Amino acid sequence: MTDFVCPRCRGALDRESPDGFFCPSDRLTFERRRGIWRFLTPEAIARTAGFIREYETVRQAEGRGWPTSNDYRMLPQTDPADPLAGMWRIRAASFRCFEQRVLGRMTGKQRVADLGAGSGWLAYRIAIQGHSVDAVDLLDNDWDGLGAHRHYEDAFRPVQASFDELPYRPEVFNLVVFNAAFHYSVDYETTLEHTLAVLKPGGVIAVIDTPVYRREESGRRMVAEREHEFTGRFGFPSNALPLENFLTYERLEKLASSHDLAVRMHFPRASLRRRLEPLAARLRGRREPARFPVIVLATKQP
Repeated sequence: MTDFVCPRCRGALDRESPDGFFCPSDRLTFERRRGIWRFLTPEAIARTAGFIREYETVRQAEGRGWPTSNDYRMLPQTDPADPLAGMWRIRAASFRCFEQRVLGRMTGKQRVADLGAGSGWLAYRIAIQGHSVDAVDLLDNDWDGLGAHRHYEDAFRPVQASFDELPYRPEVFNLVVFNAAFHYSVDYETTLEHTLAVLKPGGVIAVIDTPVYRREESGRRMVAEREHEFTGRFGFPSNALPLENFLTYERLEKLASSHDLAVRMHFPRASLRRRLEPLAARLRGRREPARFPVIVLATKQP
């Protein structure tokens, strides 16, 4: 029995071939091409086309992509000369915290979904610890999207799908991870509802490297600053989708409460410079800097 369902109607699929499913209700075909299961509906393809185009433009300009398979498999560790080495140091600290506080406390083989998986580095890191992982993303390019799965020796299953149209039957996963991705939701409530539908009772959602602020105004200023910068650099503000973009502690508590979830936050070990950033911002009259806790949303046991 497959754990895939039609992302539009949630109905059962007919297996047409080893690389294809068919939804008899919606008359849609979902195939595996270039090693990636394709579960974007026609509506999702149209809705996300502008976002993907702008997102890939920005990521290419940032210097994403690496020359060798070993470079991908080493992530989040990178060469100090990498143009994004500073960002990857933050990602590495977050991953260590996630590994210690979340993954390391789960016993036995887990069924895991990495939502917003990008190049798949986190899915790979989880998979080599013995877990079964699906890497889910909109992007399928071979340098920063699911096409990069070729660097990881089939360690995980790449699935092209939307957060809000997950192609899974109910209660498949023990753990769902949003790795620097939850803030790409267009509506947190909807995304949580779809995530909880595929999570087993007693399962866990981990949100990593999503910016969190004490004040909503700080998050809005961050978004305005970024859109101004992108307009100057690229000619567009990179807001093709009305993304949520950030969390506040108050919003997080309300989300957890509305879905009957227990929430815990673990803060990765930070450098002295990063620990002093809030004080420096206050002294200079700047907006508060974001914090990036590992957020754990735990469901209740049945």
